[in-house]
Amino acid sequence: MAIIFFGTPLFAVPALEKLISSGEDVVLVVTQPDRPGGRGHRIIPSPVKAVAEREGLTVAQPGSIRSEDFIKRLKAQNPEFIVVVAYGRILPKGLLQIPLRGCINLHASLLPGHRGAAPIQWAIISGDKKTGITTMLMDEGLDTGDILLQREVDIREEDNALTLSERLSLVGAELLVETLSGFRAGKLKPHPQQGEPGYTPILKKKDGLIDWSLSARMIYNRVRGLYPWPCAYTYYGKKMLKLLKVEVIEGHGQPGDVVHKGKGELIIGTPEGLLKILEVQMEGRKPMEIKAFLQGIGRDIWKGDRFGGLQDN
Repeated sequence: MAIIFFGTPLFAVPALEKLISSGEDVVLVVTQPDRPGGRGHRIIPSPVKAVAEREGLTVAQPGSIRSEDFIKRLKAQNPEFIVVVAYGRILPKGLLQIPLRGCINLHASLLPGHRGAAPIQWAIISGDKKTGITTMLMDEGLDTGDILLQREVDIREEDNALTLSERLSLVGAELLVETLSGFRAGKLKPHPQQGEPGYTPILKKKDGLIDWSLSARMIYNRVRGLYPWPCAYTYYGKKMLKLLKVEVIEGHGQPGDVVHKGKGELIIGTPEGLLKILEVQMEGRKPMEIKAFLQGIGRDIWKGDRFGGLQDN
């Protein structure tokens, strides 16, 4: 029977591809409208749209998912399921009632923990050691629906939001197909979420500004969790510097102070632990390893200099 797929970013691509390769009848792919991106502000299709068009699937990009015309279009497909993977909007009640068997959402956390828009990033920022994937039967709430299946995934020490997202997306694709099969066969019984819920707010660029009064470990987690967007950043003078890769080492120092600058080494103080900077990106420049940075535009940085917000410089 027919499936309508809602999804937008790269995270949703493996799920769509797995549905196609498993022989599911994906009759319509709904994704966010094309938006400008990159330095040239070119209009760029979503990753899901690119895959759908490559596979010859019909694509819809409604400005409003509440419009009568769009709702009628969905009803005309007589779908068995609507599958939602990181679409980017909350589905209204009228839309949730359309499919024969219901709307199934693939969410990148072990619900009820980390509900909301940025579960992968906040799991790393929070210092979690484990996360996972949940399939649930959607209701009108924000990730509050009854659970169908869950799969636990370790968060590795070297993971950032990009690498963890890639791994979770592959696990999620497999779990989604397993969920559809088990639900059809009557082997899966939705059950209410149990435990204390946690919520993850939408990330904003300002969330990347480093608070050097935090411990080195907490800053390290933010660097990992905020990569590749918005990236953790600080200021040297009036210039913004993104920290792309760092390492925690023993010691302590004044928050934001350069405690050591050597050949290819830059170490910044925090109240608990030191942060060894490994890879950076100065505004308007390409990412570079710290050695190249210190030999070039960072050569005027010295021990005792301080990094911080603009108000600190």
